[in-house]
Amino acid sequence: MTVGEEVPARPAAARSVPARLVPVRLRLAVGALLRAGGQLARPGGQLPRPTGQQRLVDAALALVLTFVAVQYAWGDGYEEAHRYRMTDLVILVFLASASLAWRRRYPLAVLWIVTVATALTPDDVARLTFYACVIAAYSAAAYSPHRLPTLASLAVAVAVISRSGQVGPPNPYFYVAPTVPTQYVPLFISVPIVVAAIGLRTWKLRAAETRTRLTAVESARAEELRRAVEHERARIARELHDVVTHNVSVMVIQAGAARTIMDKSPERAREALLAVEAGGRAAMGELRDVMGLLTTELGLGPAGWENLDPQPGLDRLEALIGRMRGAGVPVELTVSGAPRPLPAGIELAAYRVVQEALTNTVKHASGADASVQVSYGDDELHVEVSDTGGRPGPAAATGDGRGLIGLRERLAVYGGTLRTGPRPLGGYRVRALIPLEDL
Repeated sequence: MTVGEEVPARPAAARSVPARLVPVRLRLAVGALLRAGGQLARPGGQLPRPTGQQRLVDAALALVLTFVAVQYAWGDGYEEAHRYRMTDLVILVFLASASLAWRRRYPLAVLWIVTVATALTPDDVARLTFYACVIAAYSAAAYSPHRLPTLASLAVAVAVISRSGQVGPPNPYFYVAPTVPTQYVPLFISVPIVVAAIGLRTWKLRAAETRTRLTAVESARAEELRRAVEHERARIARELHDVVTHNVSVMVIQAGAARTIMDKSPERAREALLAVEAGGRAAMGELRDVMGLLTTELGLGPAGWENLDPQPGLDRLEALIGRMRGAGVPVELTVSGAPRPLPAGIELAAYRVVQEALTNTVKHASGADASVQVSYGDDELHVEVSDTGGRPGPAAATGDGRGLIGLRERLAVYGGTLRTGPRPLGGYRVRALIPLEDL
């Protein structure tokens, strides 16, 4: 190229697509085609296993088609069929029609056999294998899991079915009987339409039934969720009631005692206030445990989980009774049987029974003595709390009976029972029985 010679402009397409990107795009296109081919080549499922009734229906269909084809060769199509060896035609009919007995179990192999038989059938007697080829093509499309071989085989079958030819020299007046008789053409068109309409209606009905079932399942699930939420709320309410009622009742009694003796005995008032402080700390600790478990259950994060103490059990009865004694309530604890570890839920339920019963003693039997008996049996845990009776305290008017109701619900979870009532010689008794035979 000399100086001043004009350089020809490159086409816009060549300027917009760099040469190095062409192989990349070509590889991407080839890769997409290969992936699509792989999807077609991948089996779409398993071969169906026909039932006995379906095998019987297929065998009857094969027998009927074989009989009809042979009847045609010896009847209406005799003039065309007699040009060939009848033995050859019967063999082709048998291959095309009898193989339909296995059309569900081996759909692709049956299509290949019928296609070969149809290709070998002369054009002027194509009716001998035409119907068998149509049924085999449908069976392969409906039941074969091998998509790519099925598509290729269907294309070959369609080409074989639609071929046309003549026997002998070309003659404009030569007549070849149509494969499907003219009077049956409307039937051949209307039957698939009717079958498709019935199938569409059935599909719509099944879709409507499926939507109805899904709606019912969603409603049932929403109802179960609502009941679970209500149950969880009731459980949390029981825990908060037991914690708050017991500790606050004890604190009220101790604060009242401190106020009464503050002028006469400051030291005893100071001890009562210290007991109030200890009771408040215990209440805060139990409330923190309950709310911490609630936060974790609701998925609000495990923050502080490692600092949470376990829910109280029978091993903490001594501390509970110690606080009651500090509040001025004489309580005696008796444990019989062989103490052993129990599930946390059962121990918590037993602890709450003692806590609620002693709280009721403080509220409704001021000045009474109380006793707690825990008996470990082989197949049951027995807890009994009784008092000697006394006068109702200031907090008695606030009772609503929900504490005992909550105890019955808590024990019912483990198959336990709760009995409450006055003692014959005065006072009140609370008995709880929890079975242990399944542990």
